[in-house]
Amino acid sequence: MSTATGTAIAHPGTVLADLLPASRVRDVALVVGGAALTGLAAQLSVPVPGSPVPVSGQTFAALLVGTALGARLGFLSLGLYAVAGVAGVPWFAEGTSGWGMPSFGYVIGMMLAAAAVGALARRGADRSVLRTAGAMVLGSAVIYAVGVPYLALSTGMTLSQAVAAGLTPFLIGDAVKAALAMGLLPTAWKLTRR
Repeated sequence: MSTATGTAIAHPGTVLADLLPASRVRDVALVVGGAALTGLAAQLSVPVPGSPVPVSGQTFAALLVGTALGARLGFLSLGLYAVAGVAGVPWFAEGTSGWGMPSFGYVIGMMLAAAAVGALARRGADRSVLRTAGAMVLGSAVIYAVGVPYLALSTGMTLSQAVAAGLTPFLIGDAVKAALAMGLLPTAWKLTRR
């Protein structure tokens, strides 16, 4: 996506990652970088009293990675994050790893959410504040749609108990994360046009 002078042009159907010269090396670097960013953001976590799920930065990073990289690379990046964490890299929230924890369903949900917001970004959902808000709400809903039932199954909670422990306490934090994305992503597009 460049002109004869080498300046990036954002065409419809592009995501922020497409503004970099396309190559396999770029794709691998973006996938690994997105997984690492998610792992680092997951370490910003605060325990929630009465819930086995902490508030962390990993959901924000997962949605940001999916939006910036697009559906395919976003999914691969979060897939790498999940596989490495299951294999023992201690980069899930609170420095944990493995698949046996009650919050692992949220990690699976993040993979699907990254693909969903990435697909929306290809349709321009990351270029305005309101459209970015819609993409973030949908991405968060996907994460909860997998994470909350997994929490219920893995802990023996009823679905209403899992909603109370694994959804309700996180809504304000998700609103803050969506607001950050609403400022960050459209601003990044505006900067690329200069």
